[in-house]
Amino acid sequence: MTREGQSSQERLEREGWTKQFVASEPRLSEAVEIYKDLGFEVHLDPLSKEAECETCVGPEEAQSECRICFEGVEDQYRIIFTRLRRKPRT
Repeated sequence: MTREGQSSQERLEREGWTKQFVASEPRLSEAVEIYKDLGFEVHLDPLSKEAECETCVGPEEAQSECRICFEGVEDQYRIIFTRLRRKPRT
């Protein structure tokens, strides 16, 4: 993952966001709607075009990953982050 991407994800995590998964349409809009209906805030980050990032890394993988499935279509995908909706102050 690039330093910029790393700092973006780390910043989001510090702000209470949790990375969920990577999606494109139509599943992207469906997931966003479901998370909002469940009481979550939703933040979408673009998928990095860098060859190495942690977007798809699961527990069984180390720090390297295959990005071939996104090659050339990165702009169609978003990383979904969620956090519980903050209640408005009264």
